[in-house]
Amino acid sequence: MTKLFRVAFVLFAGSLWSLALWVAPTLFFEQPDRHLAGVLAGRLFSLETYLGLGVALLALVRPGRGRMLWLYTAAALLAVNEFVLKHFMERAHGHGSAWGLSFGVWHGLSAALYGLAALGVLLIVWNENLR
Repeated sequence: MTKLFRVAFVLFAGSLWSLALWVAPTLFFEQPDRHLAGVLAGRLFSLETYLGLGVALLALVRPGRGRMLWLYTAAALLAVNEFVLKHFMERAHGHGSAWGLSFGVWHGLSAALYGLAALGVLLIVWNENLR
């Protein structure tokens, strides 16, 4: 179980960072259709959320689960993005605003939560040996 968790955590951490650092920016740089790039990036971010939730569930059934607070926080932040903010972003994109806030504001809030999740996972890698 420990080795499975380590592999899953490494997959999650690496994909979390690479998605933000070069996959999404490359999609927008290489894809002339910005809407399509956004749809593809959104789908990848959704998959990342489910991966994070799965890794957090694995962590819950392991010994030493109390040391994984940052992982649970990261998974919760990604879940808020996926299940709450995503709907406001879609509404703002289609209607010009949602709850009086533009798409850019919702996108910025979403990016901030994603950045905090990535930072939380970095803190685990920095401070833990994942055993």
